[in-house]
Amino acid sequence: MNRQTLQSLVVPGGVLLLAVALLDYSGWLTLTLPALNFLYYCGLIGGMLLAWRFHSSRIFFVLCVLFLSGQAISLFGGPQPSLSAAGITAVHAIALLLPLNFLLIALMQERGFTASSAGPLGLLLFIEFSIVAILCRTAEAPNLTSHPRHLDSTISLPNYSIFLFAAILVFFIARVLGSRKPAEAALLWSLSAFFLALHFAGSARFFIIYSATAVGILAVSIIENSYLLAYHDELTGLPSRRAFNDALLRLEEPYAIAVVDIDHFKQFNDTYGHDTGDQVLRLVASNLVRVTGGGESYRCGGEEFNILFPGKTIPEVADHLEKLRAAIESSQFQARGGDRRSHPRGPDRRERAPARAKKKGHAIRRLTQEKSSTALSVTVSIGVAMAEVENAAPESVIEAADKALYRAKANGRNRLEIAPSRRRTRTKAAGIA
Repeated sequence: MNRQTLQSLVVPGGVLLLAVALLDYSGWLTLTLPALNFLYYCGLIGGMLLAWRFHSSRIFFVLCVLFLSGQAISLFGGPQPSLSAAGITAVHAIALLLPLNFLLIALMQERGFTASSAGPLGLLLFIEFSIVAILCRTAEAPNLTSHPRHLDSTISLPNYSIFLFAAILVFFIARVLGSRKPAEAALLWSLSAFFLALHFAGSARFFIIYSATAVGILAVSIIENSYLLAYHDELTGLPSRRAFNDALLRLEEPYAIAVVDIDHFKQFNDTYGHDTGDQVLRLVASNLVRVTGGGESYRCGGEEFNILFPGKTIPEVADHLEKLRAAIESSQFQARGGDRRSHPRGPDRRERAPARAKKKGHAIRRLTQEKSSTALSVTVSIGVAMAEVENAAPESVIEAADKALYRAKANGRNRLEIAPSRRRTRTKAAGIA
């Protein structure tokens, strides 16, 4: 598990839940119950408004589930100041229904707030709420054996509910590790927080603390997802040009910048379709994210990627870039059929000689492996330059790396070219003069 995957798993939901648990355990969380209720409703209403504004229907529906669960426990006998038989019945019923609702909503597609998507789910929640109400009324009925009032803060949940919680938490962990999406991580930690709320449902204070944490995690996830969309490329998962430009502002000499371009990318699109082109981009990105030497990879548009090496010089990064080039060359993938887009893209900006189209077509066909007509390989060309003088503008370093990339293209592609040293060039110029 790499650092980015671990971060997507625990930040911010896991960190927020751990911080609340530590504050609660240490006794530093001294807010009164009315203040905690105020925070709970602020998180709930704020999260719903954010979900509505950003068309995040799944988060909105999960917040509705949490609200209805809390209301059911409060209406049917708890937790003030202790749980009645009906309250314990409500907790047990919700401990079974809540993880199933989380799982159902997680498997839903984001379709916005349409009647076709919200209607069936709303009907299901109404039926579940009615079932919980009937069970709680039955527990309160006279002449029937009922639980005594529960005076402890903790509630013993049924074993089957604990097993169900654990199984669905494992499912969410696998989803997060596979997609690294904030919404999936938010469902994981929100469910964990509300599980603690149910466990401590015998105390109004503990119940509202972890309920507020559950809705807060979901609200924060919407902000986190908005940041991800703004600073990361949705197709490849790499940081986008905006993140690259921000990183340039923090650079200090020495540093190196590499420009990576996929060879014959336009021919991939024209020959195999744009779906295959997307596969190529993801394949290259999966290698770029594992670049060694302290490099940070970015997708800056089309088939072009940049790699920053803060605090590194060209001799320190050249071997790492060569390993990256070789790793991409050795990678293979199976081309998918049934392209959904039929309009070809514009000309490759790095191809300036239309008369060489037949030669390029021959080159791309050589990339097809003989053992399978759909087993494809891809190569990249790389140009790298470094800041050699104080206060060197990043734009000039990028320009030098771009020129080195053009030389790699002109010299046959699938190679690394290093920008000539400015100091050496200046020395030669001074000697000629």
